Amino acid sequence: MQTKVVVLETDEHMNLETKTVLVLDMSCAVCANNVETTVKQLPGVVDAAVNFATNTLTVKYNPQAITLLKMQEAVRKAGYDLVIESEDFVALQEEIEWKHYKILKRNMAGAWSFSIVLLLLSMLYAEPLWSKWLMMILSFIVISVFGRSFYINGIRHAVKGKANMDTLVTLSTAIAFLFSLFNTVYPQFWLSRGLEAHVYYDASGMIIAFVLTGKFLELRARNSTSSAIRGLMGMQPKTARLFKDGFESDVPIAAIQVSDLLSVHPGEKIPVDGELIEGNSAIDESMLSGESIPVEKVIGDKVYAGTINQKGSFVMNATGVGKATFLAQIVQMVQEAQGSKAPVQRIVDKISSVFVPVVVALSLLTFICWLSIGGSKYFSYGLLSAVSVLVIACPCALGLATPTALMVGIGKGAEHHVLIKDAFALENLCKVNAVVFDKTGTLTEGVPTVTDSYWLSGSNEEELNILYTAEQKSEHPLALAILRWLEDSGATFCEVEQFKSMTGSGISLLVKGKTYWVGNQRLLDMFQVQLPSKIDKEVKEWQEEGHSIAYFGKENELLVVLAISDRIKSTSQQAVSILKKQGIEVHLLTGDNKKAALHVASQLEIEHVAAEVLPDEKKQYIRRLHDSGKIVAMVGDGINDSEALASADVSIAMGKGTDIAMDVAQVTLITSDLLLLPEAIRLSKQTVRLIYQNLFWAFIYNVIGIPLAAGVLFPVNGLLLNPMIASAAMAFSSVSVVLNSLRLKFVK
Repeated sequence: MQTKVVVLETDEHMNLETKTVLVLDMSCAVCANNVETTVKQLPGVVDAAVNFATNTLTVKYNPQAITLLKMQEAVRKAGYDLVIESEDFVALQEEIEWKHYKILKRNMAGAWSFSIVLLLLSMLYAEPLWSKWLMMILSFIVISVFGRSFYINGIRHAVKGKANMDTLVTLSTAIAFLFSLFNTVYPQFWLSRGLEAHVYYDASGMIIAFVLTGKFLELRARNSTSSAIRGLMGMQPKTARLFKDGFESDVPIAAIQVSDLLSVHPGEKIPVDGELIEGNSAIDESMLSGESIPVEKVIGDKVYAGTINQKGSFVMNATGVGKATFLAQIVQMVQEAQGSKAPVQRIVDKISSVFVPVVVALSLLTFICWLSIGGSKYFSYGLLSAVSVLVIACPCALGLATPTALMVGIGKGAEHHVLIKDAFALENLCKVNAVVFDKTGTLTEGVPTVTDSYWLSGSNEEELNILYTAEQKSEHPLALAILRWLEDSGATFCEVEQFKSMTGSGISLLVKGKTYWVGNQRLLDMFQVQLPSKIDKEVKEWQEEGHSIAYFGKENELLVVLAISDRIKSTSQQAVSILKKQGIEVHLLTGDNKKAALHVASQLEIEHVAAEVLPDEKKQYIRRLHDSGKIVAMVGDGINDSEALASADVSIAMGKGTDIAMDVAQVTLITSDLLLLPEAIRLSKQTVRLIYQNLFWAFIYNVIGIPLAAGVLFPVNGLLLNPMIASAAMAFSSVSVVLNSLRLKFVK
């Protein structure tokens, strides 16, 4: 069975490149391990991982030391093939999978039609010679036509000194067929020894039929696990309406370039990311934000690919096309996450690598034991038991246990606006027992406004211009509030001789030889400014109410005090309450002043608060929690809290649209709804529970099935497992693991 690999995407980091490629037609988890091992051993390859359920290979390599063509040559020598295509991988994947589906369906139907006849003949006409020859012909057709791929792959791997599931199917059916053929041609060998010359053509045919059925059902079930990613891909339309020289024309999405003008009519999906330059409308952005209420858009507003235009036609300027759209970034993140491996999968991979040789050895040992105990009269029993051992062992169940659960879990998260970057994050999220929140933009709405101001000696145009210039250069979230407050003042930019950012304190500017500054309480101490008694009381009241205080001054003179408030999100209190019920300790960590932090903490009933902390102090706070035995999740904006996020066991970014710091956090909550956090933790627990359920049943199946097939109960109650029953059990084991994973799709 040919293995094809199609390049999906590229990510460069320094002199290394990471490519994720699509792998099709792998017959089992052992095939995935063979491809992974082959690529990993190549010089210049830093890391490689193959995921059987997603059929993807992710390889990190040095392009100066090795190329994809060299990888292709190596993989071909290992018995597989890499096909590098430049066309749309999604369309190619669907085309190849559809062809594989049709071939598998045809072979399954053909195998069953002949095998049922074989079964009837063996039940009704087992002894006549004509019946044995007819069964031999029917069995040979099943093996050579409908089961041909098993033999081609099995022999090819054997020549190269490797083995996989095809090896087990080939050995079991070939042994049953050849033994039956010998008994048909030369029955006297057994009759002269007082033994019956039984034939087992029906077993060889039924084994092929059951295995094909299992692979067919497994393929259908696995396609269901990737429905989330297909749904995301289906959100983007295939064509766009190009607006040029006053005329509209439909063109493929791939033809759209940045700065192209596109026309969008009511009811249509927006084809790419862009900005309105003509007209206005209301856009359904529920696929991004989760909000069912359409968002009003006017000239200058951003629109995103996949969202739906509700009313009004407009012309947009394309700003993000292809893989640069926000939707494409989501799809890429989900693909990479579904292709990643959980830590527990590494153990399974090691087991899978030796699984087939061990099973072949157990089969041989079974045959030897039967002959040792019963001699030649037990030859048939020993042969049937050896075949049953080969058939019932299933590496696929082990190989599918972890990735299928991860695919469904990560896909379900994406459907509900939770983007999980990798399997490691998903597995760790359920272990979290301490959540640390940043305040601004996380627990609060992140859109602060200036509610009060106090000028000590009245404002003038020059000071307003300096304050305006300072806040334009500032990256602090509160700067936007001050800029909005200055909008109606007519303030403009002014010449600045020097600009300095003081992390955790504020900023200073040198204008006409004098130093101006704006920031928090630390700047008052730094410039040795005493807060006048006439406003001291008012500032304390503002702080008691949870307002943030910004001070603007010149040299050692205070000019104005501003009170800025940021409303708590409507879902914050409920989210904190749910986390506590889940047994999770909640912390508030902010650079804001202590009183503002305590005000928010008291409203949300958060007992653990640290205020006025610098970025490095946030990191130290996280480490102290970790050193005390806590599994810590940090929730922040993904940029300002980058040090703390990097120190946490699980980093979580809050945000909306393209403002999400997707490259920083392991988990991204697309919307501003904080209730997604406890839901994400629940999802992690459900997914990890499924993984261990799948692994338990996969191991138990083989631990119980192989001894039964070997005939361990025969001395007790005469039970001997028929190879046909063994093949049905093997087929069911893989399907049952995938179906168990699919249960997660229907869990609320």
